[in-house]
Amino acid sequence: MSRCTLAVVLVFAILVMPLAVRAQHARIYRVGAVLLGGSHASTIDGLRDGLRELGLEEAQHFTFHVRDAKGDPKAVETAARSLEAEKVDVIVTVSTSVTLAAKRATKSVPIVFYAGFDPVSAGLVDSFRRPGGRLTGIHRQATDLTAKRLELLKELVPGLRNVVTFYRPDNLVARRSVKIAREASRQLKLELVERPVASVEELRARLRALRPGESDALFLVSDAMVSSQAELIVEVATAKRLPTMFQEGGSVAMGALAAYGESLYTIGRLSAKHVQRIVLGADPRDLPVEQVDRVHFVINLKTAKALGLTIPPSLLARADEVIE
Repeated sequence: MSRCTLAVVLVFAILVMPLAVRAQHARIYRVGAVLLGGSHASTIDGLRDGLRELGLEEAQHFTFHVRDAKGDPKAVETAARSLEAEKVDVIVTVSTSVTLAAKRATKSVPIVFYAGFDPVSAGLVDSFRRPGGRLTGIHRQATDLTAKRLELLKELVPGLRNVVTFYRPDNLVARRSVKIAREASRQLKLELVERPVASVEELRARLRALRPGESDALFLVSDAMVSSQAELIVEVATAKRLPTMFQEGGSVAMGALAAYGESLYTIGRLSAKHVQRIVLGADPRDLPVEQVDRVHFVINLKTAKALGLTIPPSLLARADEVIE
């Protein structure tokens, strides 16, 4: 190729490239989301910021179409089905149980999930490296860390004898997490007080019916319906002077004693990469599931003092964040 011809080609490429980029963003992408509500809404805040960092601005490049199931797992399938009927470009789901419901309810729309349980075992993808279908997303070992969470709670609360936990018995992931908690309780010489609940209304009633001395602490297993009600749980636990251990770091800012996991805001921010690539044309079957290995241990010292607890210096040194 002559120098003259090469120069013409380069000039043409420089002129056309911005046009191609503008054409790529010519339409506004529709990003659907299905949440169980409550504290799960922070995932959308993280997703919004993550997309902005990747060059996609809300209203200018995309719009959110959020369906809040308000703690009702039965409403998830209806919500997902309506989003597919509206022809959104992608649906974001938070939690394994919500993702399973959205997958059942839809036929072709790509789904970017957050799963705290192994997505291969759950039947969401064929493998981490090559999902093989229309689903991909973020995986964090939230369920597998159930035993470690309980161990930390015992260290935080001297003299801990029993802990109460609430979960939805028809939730596969919750049952797995409770099983791990039972085994860990035996090893730690603790009594696990199980309170199955079928709805947010029953959860609310059972929380408020907790009697003084019935339990020494409140422990959350992997159950999306229950964790979506973090604000309510913290409110009741504070009134009843119960230490609490959560999975989600954002709950500690609300007043929970501690959490061992990752914030849903961060999960949303990490999900932005998959969402961006899919709306720009990538096939989810070829986008590996991202595994989040980092785990944040957060302690609320203000809550500890209100409960009359003195946190050992060794635990404070291990914490990634201490709220005072």
